[in-house]
Amino acid sequence: MKLIVTEDYAEMSLVASHHVLGYITAPRRVNLAVTAGSTPKKMYEHLTAAVKGKSFYSQVHYYNFDEIPFRGQDREGVTISNLRSLFFTPAQISEENIHPLSHENFRHHDQRLQDEGGLDLIVMGLGADGHFCGNLPNTTRFHDATVEVSIVGDMVDLVAHGEMDGDFSAVPDSYVTMGPKSVMAAKNLLLIVSGAAKAQALR
Repeated sequence: MKLIVTEDYAEMSLVASHHVLGYITAPRRVNLAVTAGSTPKKMYEHLTAAVKGKSFYSQVHYYNFDEIPFRGQDREGVTISNLRSLFFTPAQISEENIHPLSHENFRHHDQRLQDEGGLDLIVMGLGADGHFCGNLPNTTRFHDATVEVSIVGDMVDLVAHGEMDGDFSAVPDSYVTMGPKSVMAAKNLLLIVSGAAKAQALR
């Protein structure tokens, strides 16, 4: 494990983008699972500038590691929608290189990843409560692979305000996420953390 402490968010974003670029320049298929949210926003700006229009990055395949569907709406889920907005669309990533995780395919997700060579890198953030991917406190166990998690209790309010702009009617009964076992199966992990609110969780 290597810990890199940067001066500020801007430097963290630049360093993170350099790390990602170091992996995706390999002359073979590269499988990369990436995070949405606010923390990687600047990192994606750097990556977009580097990969947009570059055919030599066509061997890079992208995955989301969790997904929250919109109840009663025939559209893609929260995570993949945010990833398209943050990175895939601005960077002009080919649709054939984007592999969404969803309720429809999560049971086969780990086998699919294994068949496709495994994840070379997962880029993920850290919540103030210590969660990574969709592994919120008391939702998954260490031996869980990709699983479905029920949205109950306080989590309903968390999802409504954090992901649905306060629209409780759009909150589904469950979401899917790569569990700790699936995450640890990746060849490399890059955890990006910014802000005083997450300092205790990182420690």
